[in-house]
Amino acid sequence: GGGVSLRRCSTRVSLEGVNRPVIDRIIRVDHAGEYGANRIYAGQMAVLGRSSVGPLIQQMWNQEKKHLKKFNELMVAYRVRPTVLLPFWNAAGFVLGAGSALLGKKGAMACTVAVEESISDHYNSQIRTLMEEDPEKYKELLQVIKQFRDDEREHHDIGLEHDAEGAPAYSVLKTAIQLGCKAAIFLSERI
Repeated sequence: GGGVSLRRCSTRVSLEGVNRPVIDRIIRVDHAGEYGANRIYAGQMAVLGRSSVGPLIQQMWNQEKKHLKKFNELMVAYRVRPTVLLPFWNAAGFVLGAGSALLGKKGAMACTVAVEESISDHYNSQIRTLMEEDPEKYKELLQVIKQFRDDEREHHDIGLEHDAEGAPAYSVLKTAIQLGCKAAIFLSERI
C-alpha cells in the first residue's frame, strides 16, 4: 500500500491554492513549445544530420528531448491537457527546421537564434508571473522554467557563435520566425 501512495506523490502535485488558469496556460504552452522545438531540430537533422554541424544540432536536440519529457510529466502532475494544435505544430516545426536547414548551416543557426530568443523571453515572462503569484508555491515549476530558459539561451548563443547572422536575409528571417513563435505562443496558451 505504501508504495502506491509514494508513487502517486511523485506524479501528482498538490493543486490546492494553485491558480489553475495561470498554471494550465503555462504548462500547456511550454509543452507545445518544447514539442515544436523537438520537431524543428528533427527537421534540421533530416537535412544537416550528416554534415559537420549535425553533432551540434543533435546535442541541442537532446536537451530539447529532456525538456519535452519533463513537460510531459508536468502535464500529468498538474492535470493539464495539451493544446489541440499539436498535430499542426508537428508539421510546422518539422517544415521550419528542414526549411531553415535547406538554407545551409547559417540558416539553421538563424532559426535556432530566432526561436530560442523568443522562448527564453517567454520563459522570463512566465518566471515574473509565477514570482508575482507565489514563488514558494511554484518553487519546482520555477526551477524547471529557469533551467530550461538557461538552456535555450545557451542554444541561442551557440547559434550566434556558428554564423547565424550570416544567413541570407538574416533580419527578415529572424523577424518572420519570431512572429510565428509569438502566434504559436498566443494560440497554444488558449487552444
